[in-house]
Amino acid sequence: MNLKRLEIKKNIQKAEDKNLSFRVFDLDNIHIEAYSNPHKKDHFCIVIVETGKIDIQIEEKVHHLKTGKISIIFPEQIHSFTNQTQDLTGKIILFEEVLFCSDILKNELSAYNVNLSSNLNCTALPVEEFEQSNVLIKNIQNIYNNPSLVKKEQARFYIKIFLLGLIESVHGQHPVMHQKTNQHLYIDFKKLLNEQFKKERTVQYYAEKLNVTSKKLNEITKKHCSETAINAIHNRILIEIKRQLLFSDLSHKEIAFDLGFSSPSALNKFVRAKLKETPTELQNELAQIYNA
Repeated sequence: MNLKRLEIKKNIQKAEDKNLSFRVFDLDNIHIEAYSNPHKKDHFCIVIVETGKIDIQIEEKVHHLKTGKISIIFPEQIHSFTNQTQDLTGKIILFEEVLFCSDILKNELSAYNVNLSSNLNCTALPVEEFEQSNVLIKNIQNIYNNPSLVKKEQARFYIKIFLLGLIESVHGQHPVMHQKTNQHLYIDFKKLLNEQFKKERTVQYYAEKLNVTSKKLNEITKKHCSETAINAIHNRILIEIKRQLLFSDLSHKEIAFDLGFSSPSALNKFVRAKLKETPTELQNELAQIYNA
């Protein structure tokens, strides 16, 4: 199957979207239609159901969403929307990973609730918390409809508050087990990756440090974050490249050597292979998003 991969930068509904890393839409037939066939996204997608019902298939599992339920779809998860009822209402929020530091959800907070990428695919908040979340969502949508530099920062924090509240709720439903399990191996891998990704980028290195085979490490990462170990390594490097291009004063040459590349051309080749653009093009794109 030739899966379509949707990119947030190509989802332009209005002129301001070119300079925004998030989108907020009503959950209706117009916006659902684009998601009816199995596809991937390069960004996060939050679905909030206020009334009615809809089914969301994420990877091999179908989630039945109804009033008060929320689904967070992680980047690269294969999914599709089906069987929506006529009375369906709610919101869809899309946001790009680097802007909201959402790797925190898969890395630092993984010890708090390691299997976030599946546990957050479908959950429900208590009525009072859901109503509070709806207030945040409406604030985010108001900012999306009338953005400014300051308001964009507000939206960033509103989304983080929403996500952290949801994680807290999910933690109560799926507490981390205390015995040594594959979940803890995944946590150890992510911690080690955060410490060593600038120097070590082979699956064999991390597998040996964790006393497992490369095949076993791949099984663990696929289970807990729906990606291979090498993709997890590459994505961690890519997030750091984006951060340094945007927030540091380092030259491309300095960034290349800081991140363990043999030369600026090696950095260029890596970014082009992953994003089909040069570091300069990526830097200009990020600058438009954050500084416009």
